[in-house]
Amino acid sequence: MLGSSHIVAFAAATDLHRARAFYEQVLGLPVAEHNDFACVLDANGTMLRITAAPEVRQAGYTVLGWRVTDITAAIRGLAARGVVFLRYEGMDQDSDGVWTAPGGDKVAWFTDPDGNVLSLTQFV
Repeated sequence: MLGSSHIVAFAAATDLHRARAFYEQVLGLPVAEHNDFACVLDANGTMLRITAAPEVRQAGYTVLGWRVTDITAAIRGLAARGVVFLRYEGMDQDSDGVWTAPGGDKVAWFTDPDGNVLSLTQFV
């Protein structure tokens, strides 16, 4: 039924101006609209609505992720813009914070200013 409809992605933020700066200036997503209720960004054709919330509860899992073709280049580019990649105890991550899944996919995690966990994945 919804197979031909476009998906809209959502994340919450307590400060839309701070969130906008991160998603627009650090991650490089163009802003489509910004009002008191949401900052709407274009994530390569997918609408990403960062919604104003009085409180953001950290989910403890990835809420948004990007498929990249070169995870090392993506990590280094984001790190140069101040992004710090997460390290998880018990996971064998390389010096850039990349974990290689048993099937060969490579994943790295970071957070936005509200603590939403975001990821990069290079699929094999």
